[in-house]
Amino acid sequence: MRLNEELVSIQDSVRRMVQKDIVPLVAGMEANDRFPSELVPIFGDMGLLQLWLPEEYGGPGGNLKTVCIVKEEIAKVSLAAATLCGNNSISFILPILNFGTEEQKRRWLPLAAEGRLVTAIAVTEPQAGSDVSSIRTRAVKDGSSYVINGQKNWITWGGYAQYILLFARTSEASGSDGISAFLVDTKTPGFRLGRQEHKMGRHGAPNHELFFDNMRVDADCMLGEEGQGFKACMKVLDLNRPTIAATSLGLAQGALDVSVSYAKERKQFGRAIAEFQGMQFKLADMAIKIEAARSLLYNCADEIDSGDHSRLNMLASITKCFVTDIAMEVTTEAVQVLGSYGYSKEFPVERMMRDAKLNQIIEGTNEIHRLIVARRLLAN
Repeated sequence: MRLNEELVSIQDSVRRMVQKDIVPLVAGMEANDRFPSELVPIFGDMGLLQLWLPEEYGGPGGNLKTVCIVKEEIAKVSLAAATLCGNNSISFILPILNFGTEEQKRRWLPLAAEGRLVTAIAVTEPQAGSDVSSIRTRAVKDGSSYVINGQKNWITWGGYAQYILLFARTSEASGSDGISAFLVDTKTPGFRLGRQEHKMGRHGAPNHELFFDNMRVDADCMLGEEGQGFKACMKVLDLNRPTIAATSLGLAQGALDVSVSYAKERKQFGRAIAEFQGMQFKLADMAIKIEAARSLLYNCADEIDSGDHSRLNMLASITKCFVTDIAMEVTTEAVQVLGSYGYSKEFPVERMMRDAKLNQIIEGTNEIHRLIVARRLLAN
């Protein structure tokens, strides 16, 4: 992958920051699933929280390719920290840019530009995961306000967000029709934090249940037209899904780097295991898969950044599905390369394998993405 001088400079600065500021935190994040609040000002000052915010609104003016490069670099050592990077994109910046009014843009986007804002997106419910159209949280119009009641779960950063992009049903229309999007302040009366979920991986990016008990919000908190929130959600998710692939690519590369280093140092039968052909083939296959995944991801990013969104839905699904599957394969192989040490918390590959699993599930399971691709292929 060829990068211009500006992107190389960004990559280098992020790489240095990762070693200085993130690596020392990883063990504590992993042990306690602790939100790394100390990274917020560091990321904010580097423009990483608000990376996708246009310059006209005080942001760094990054695009999808920039976001992917930064997330890949951070994910080599921490998926949780990579998830925090660009945190405001899917739950704040992109929805407002794509569906907000000019007044909403002037009202909210400067908050993102300050580089201290933590936000969350609240879609998933106990009975609504891949089937977003089954959302039960309701928002009822009452004068110039909406009164919201319902529950969300598995909400990343939900316990730390200042604003939440909340999806709720505003009518009895069937399926996805009737779902609207609201940008709500978590200080609003009626917002209540539930339990923190206990997860297999991605520790350091806590997930919480959220409850909304007669929470009243002004009507101008709605983004886009009433009943069009689901469509807005799908557009934003399509734009963001390649960044999930980018974090998976970083996980895979990080696992390969650990594997190569270990294979050179570990001796069995009087030789470094890297000298055995079976190990060489294993490492080569891991590298081949990573390189193929990297090419797909950045070709996808370049096409989307060009403004050509004719294949956005299918291309985002192909990329998310393929790269996250590759990361699962590569991190599993990395555990095998390290043998018993791969199964030990002394080395990071067991964490990388657990983390890689999540990315096959979030933002649409890979089974759903295969359906999306197949339906596009069979549409004509």
